[in-house]
Amino acid sequence: MSAPLDQVAPAFVAMAHRIVWAGAATVDAEGRPWSRVLHPLWSWDGEALTGIVATSPLSPKAGHLAAHPHVSFTYWHPSQDTCTALCDAAWDDSPEGRRAGWDALAGAPEPVGYDPAIIPGWDGPESAGFGILRLRPWRVHVMDGTVLLGQGGATRTWQRG
Repeated sequence: MSAPLDQVAPAFVAMAHRIVWAGAATVDAEGRPWSRVLHPLWSWDGEALTGIVATSPLSPKAGHLAAHPHVSFTYWHPSQDTCTALCDAAWDDSPEGRRAGWDALAGAPEPVGYDPAIIPGWDGPESAGFGILRLRPWRVHVMDGTVLLGQGGATRTWQRG
């Protein structure tokens, strides 16, 4: 059963930003899964949960997203806390969107915020290898590790209607 987004999104953002790195999966044109580790920045404004990830539009994932514009992100912590976002994904190729994404990542608090210029070849948002992928979750799941340990805790899931 789907919980209201306002009960799931804040818990998701808090856990994701505490864990920072997510296993991310796309599907290539032949339907084969590919996984990698990415570092999204999530936002909850009280109504919408959105995310961005800086990644290269020249990478294999760009071809995957052209065929299947979806990404799955899963976070795991040794305490067994887990959260997952299944997302529609779209490149923001506009100069304004690339600048806004760069600035959002650079201005976010550590550990989720970072200077994108630390990535080789990313001298600024206009760099050819720099891209902003905008994320719009259609399903979000959050599970406190205490659930698995039989110590109570909560499992919350939201899915877009």
